[in-house]
Amino acid sequence: MEAKRKRMEELVAQLNKAARVYYQEADEIMSNQEYDKLYDELEALEKELGITLSNSPTVNVGYEVVSGLPKEDHPKPMLSLDKTKSVDDLKSCLGDKDGILSWKLDGLTIVLTYEDGKLTKAVTRGDGVTGEVITNNAKVFDNIPLTIPAHDTVVVRGEAVISYDDFEEINKNIGDADAKYKNPRNLCSGTVRQLNNEITAQRHVKFYAFSLAEGGSLQDTGGDFELREQQLSWMAQQGFETVDYVKVTAETIEEAIKDFEKKIEDFPLPSDGLVLIYDDIEYGRSLGTTAKFPRDSIAFKWKDEIRETSLKEVLWNVSRTGLINPIAVFEPVELEGTTVSRASVHNLSIVRSLALGEGDIIKVYKANMIIPQIAENTTKSGTITPPDNCPVCGAGTEIHDDNGVETLHCPNPECPAKKIKAFTHFVSRNALNIEGLSEATLEKFIDEAMIRDFADLFKLEKWQDKIVGMEGFGQKSFDNLIASTKKAAETTPARLLYALGIPNIGVANAKMIAKECQNNWAKIQSLTEEELSSIDGIGDIMAKAYVEFFRDEEKLGEVNRLLEVLSLDETFVQSAGGVLTGKTFVITGKVFHYENRDAVKTAIEEAGGKTASSVSAKTDYLINNDITSGSSKNKKAKELGVPIITEEEFMKMLDAE
Repeated sequence: MEAKRKRMEELVAQLNKAARVYYQEADEIMSNQEYDKLYDELEALEKELGITLSNSPTVNVGYEVVSGLPKEDHPKPMLSLDKTKSVDDLKSCLGDKDGILSWKLDGLTIVLTYEDGKLTKAVTRGDGVTGEVITNNAKVFDNIPLTIPAHDTVVVRGEAVISYDDFEEINKNIGDADAKYKNPRNLCSGTVRQLNNEITAQRHVKFYAFSLAEGGSLQDTGGDFELREQQLSWMAQQGFETVDYVKVTAETIEEAIKDFEKKIEDFPLPSDGLVLIYDDIEYGRSLGTTAKFPRDSIAFKWKDEIRETSLKEVLWNVSRTGLINPIAVFEPVELEGTTVSRASVHNLSIVRSLALGEGDIIKVYKANMIIPQIAENTTKSGTITPPDNCPVCGAGTEIHDDNGVETLHCPNPECPAKKIKAFTHFVSRNALNIEGLSEATLEKFIDEAMIRDFADLFKLEKWQDKIVGMEGFGQKSFDNLIASTKKAAETTPARLLYALGIPNIGVANAKMIAKECQNNWAKIQSLTEEELSSIDGIGDIMAKAYVEFFRDEEKLGEVNRLLEVLSLDETFVQSAGGVLTGKTFVITGKVFHYENRDAVKTAIEEAGGKTASSVSAKTDYLINNDITSGSSKNKKAKELGVPIITEEEFMKMLDAE
């Protein structure tokens, strides 16, 4: 059984690679005959085992975009595990019982439900009581079986994770260092909860089953499982990849932990410890639970490596919400193989409880071997006090008390630190495209009060001495930045409109609005809701938010200050009529002949056509290379009678006389 499932995995990987090379690189790594032979072998194995893997070429899950993730209560609360760092605690727990020791994977816990052998629902753990329904996303995980041999109701719990290799590959393709994901768990959490499961599919989430909540039975007698190991073995037979585990006793667990510790250095998946659970299911159930934890299992956390160092200072960083976070800066030390010199202190209460002061001797560690923390302050001088004024805007700070936890805040709604995301969007590639202004650089400029609104980005020359002297900058970097701002200052109405960050106005919408107004900026900012709603792709809600934006006096003032420093090219050349004049297209799915979907949009616009983000009665064609997929756009197009065409068919339209 296991060998056949492994063969299925090999076949899926081979066939998917061959298809990718053929369609995306116009090359071949196997003949059609060989492909068909392997495909038939895979199909036969799927029928024999009753298992179909989520990324199998024999099925087409289809990509869907949803407006939100519905919430659902779990039948029983999913309790978190009690924790220990003591091997003796684990020995004491086991007593004379057998246990199952496995990896504690650091991802997102998911509950899968199968009915009549088919995956029907996937829900996140959430807060343990209520989770989010992510069924569409789970169907595109790399290794989840969409069908299993068992036909009764089966409920499986497991961990969704992204491997370190995939995490690094995804981060490598993100140009802005400050936009990179901090760790695989954060990436996985965001990926699993995407509203567009095409994005989920690209990130190679894997699922590892660790418990059977409902269903299944012993193969020989048909009775209930007595042991956890039997459940794990049964889940593997159903096509699930399970967490790696070993069976242990009080006498063997210490050696088993040492073996896991040796493996952690090269382990490909994020893990923050181990889990011990009694092998005897009924015995474990008989122990019941506390208000917070089940008594049949416990998490073992790795012992922290602790180093002593000297505290240099505490910085106060203003977040986008106005929360002012204390950051401890200390003499660099080696921890868990890396050099660290900073640690978040989280809030004002912790600063005070640690009695921090400059020059204090502190002990630092990495929580879960990842996040630097202060474990102890041995000298406790207590000389660090919170600032009376916001480090960014100078407004008087406020201390909030939430059930005994004190936090420091900037109450100024116009504090530039709260606008960092708006600045980051404004300088992005499809907006004003100012190179050299990462989010980290923008934060520095805001901290130094060099930029307070968008127009200040084009007045940086007066800060030359200050910028050249900043860490990571120099004269050449400054010159490049100024050249980039001057180039960006010569822009178009469509770019400016997108850059302003009006809710729901994306690149395509901005281009369409500018085109409808013939690039006349005065007309663009004075459009009525009725005029906007008549433009293809602009709905009533978008129109309302748009009009409210330009009626806001502060926002309008910021736009007017921008217009003083920008050179707006309002030239408009009426299309003489291209082969696609009067036609509106929506593009979805992967493209193979163009660099990306933006390139397809450009080709449409150059030929006189229009593009929209969603299918409506005004849409003439939906471009989707996967015509038979069950995606929401395909369904909508079929409902409205909108033709669905492939990229090749679109290219033939362009070539038509």
